[in-house]
Order: sequence, then structure tokens, then C-alpha cells
Amino acid sequence: MINVLKEWWRPIAALWTKEMRSYFQSPIAYGVIVVFLIFTAFWFLFINVFVAQNQATLRGLFTIFPVVFIVLIPALTMRIWSEENRQGSAELLYTLPIPPSSLVLGKFLAVSTVTTLMILLTLPLALTAMSFGEFEIGQVFGDYLSCILLALAAGAIGMFASSLVPHQITAFLIGVLMLLLLTLANLMANTLGLPEFLSALLRWFSLEFRFSQLQRGVIDTRDVFFFVWLTVLFLYLNTKSLVLRKAG
Repeated sequence: MINVLKEWWRPIAALWTKEMRSYFQSPIAYGVIVVFLIFTAFWFLFINVFVAQNQATLRGLFTIFPVVFIVLIPALTMRIWSEENRQGSAELLYTLPIPPSSLVLGKFLAVSTVTTLMILLTLPLALTAMSFGEFEIGQVFGDYLSCILLALAAGAIGMFASSLVPHQITAFLIGVLMLLLLTLANLMANTLGLPEFLSALLRWFSLEFRFSQLQRGVIDTRDVFFFVWLTVLFLYLNTKSLVLRKAG
């Protein structure tokens, strides 16, 4: 059993290493992380004005994350498959004795590593803010958990978008559009005057609604399940996209 697991894990780890090297040997990961950290710090300290609020909460720091992820995560994932398809190296991957699901998982682990690192790099800002008052640790944990779950789901969506087309910019735009629609689903449910069952359906799929639910500090397993389900769904669709491309 252990040998089987090692054989299954070896190509995934090799692809994860390759993708991580690719990210940090180019300005992509550095640029996305720096833009993310500068923007969130500016938002929290100057636009949201944390000090002036006189409230022991980090919600203002994390509220903007769903909107920021709409652009930044597709920027990270746009090359993940489209560049392979454009350069023709995807054909080499398809000929390797590795199931498409392992290829998807290896690349997804790299995307997840970068996005999780990006989120955790906000800890110094959060810890500095927490020195100004008594914060609820449960709520802070819920904030970070919701951010990581959202980033994982967004990463899977961005990867799927990248698997559909051979051009990075097109993959980026498709990823942005998909995340925009899923993020704004709750806003559409509240403003379009739709029948209640349609509004409820939009809220169920809304990334922003699920994210805000987890931010309350009470971990609802239904919201956690939604993000896990959405991530697995788009990883599955990504795998099927590779299978169809390979067959074609």
C-alpha cells in the first residue's frame, strides 16, 4: 500500500516542484504577491481606516479579498495550461504514463501553495492590528479559513479556464468572468427582483455570500463543504478538459 501511494505521489510532487520553480523563476508570483500585499494594506489602513473604526475586528482587512481574487488569481493561473498548449509541451505531458487527474493535482498544489503563502503573508499586518485591542481568535481563524477556502476554489476555477484555451490573456479573461459572476451572484439575487427560488439558488452559488458567512467566526460545515465541493468540481472539469483535448 505504501509503495502504491509513493508511485501515485511521485509524479504529483515532481509536477508541483516544476510549477513552483516556474512561478518563482519569473516575475509572475512575485508581482501578484506584492500587488496583493500593497493593495490590502492600503485598503485596510487608509480606505477602510482601521484605527478610526475603534473596533477589535479584522473584517475590514478581509472583506475586499473576494474582489481582489477576481483579478489576481486568474493572473496566477492563466498560464498553467494555456502556456503548455501554446508551446506544445502539453502533448509531451499527455504522452507520459501519468493519469490526467495527477497532472491536474500537481499543478493545483502549486497554485494552492502560492495563494496560501500570499494570504499568510498578511499575518504581520493582522498581528500588528491585533495589538490595538482584544480580538476574538475564533473570528480571526474564521477569516483566514474563509480566505484560504475561497482562494482554493478560485484557483481551481482559474485552472479550468486556462485548460480551455491556448492563449494566456483569453484564459485570464475567462477566469475573471467566471469569478466575477460567482462573486456577484449574491448581489444579483438581492437587486434583480428575481423569484425567491432563483434568488436562493444564486445565493447558494455565491462566493461572496459563503465567504461572509464564514467570516462571522462560526464555522458552518455547509459553507466549508460548498468551497470543497466547488474546488473538487472544477478540478474534475479540468481533468475532463484534458482528457478531451488528449483524445482530440
